Amino acid sequence: MLIITKTISFDAAHLLTGHGGQCKNLHGHTYRVEVELGNTPPLAGQPVDMVMDFKELKAVLQEEIVAPCDHAFLYDRSSPVESDIAATLIKHGLRVYPMCCRTTSENLAQHFFKKIADRGLPVTAVSVSETPESCATYRNK
Repeated sequence: MLIITKTISFDAAHLLTGHGGQCKNLHGHTYRVEVELGNTPPLAGQPVDMVMDFKELKAVLQEEIVAPCDHAFLYDRSSPVESDIAATLIKHGLRVYPMCCRTTSENLAQHFFKKIADRGLPVTAVSVSETPESCATYRNK
């Protein structure tokens, strides 16, 4: 199997409701997202020696991840605290990105994996780093 990896980054704020540590407070990260695609079987229209054009993959990642998340408040819709913060931000015309779960790196990796897979791309793994030293990965198998 041929595999390619594309890395993107974006800045966003979040908090983790119910967390016992410092991350219960509103804070921000420069997120680094690595998306891995494999070519078994090859995508329609692609030669067998190429998984996907990097420029095309970058455009998908820009649309699905960077555009909606960059400089936004990532929040869990099921959290009353986070929803209240989001409502205030929305009221003032500021950016938010709702999720159906806590905004941990693990959940972000799984969420982004699904968004890319829903576009029909042969995604095999998505990794999300909040810091240069910490990374969470979601793999298909």
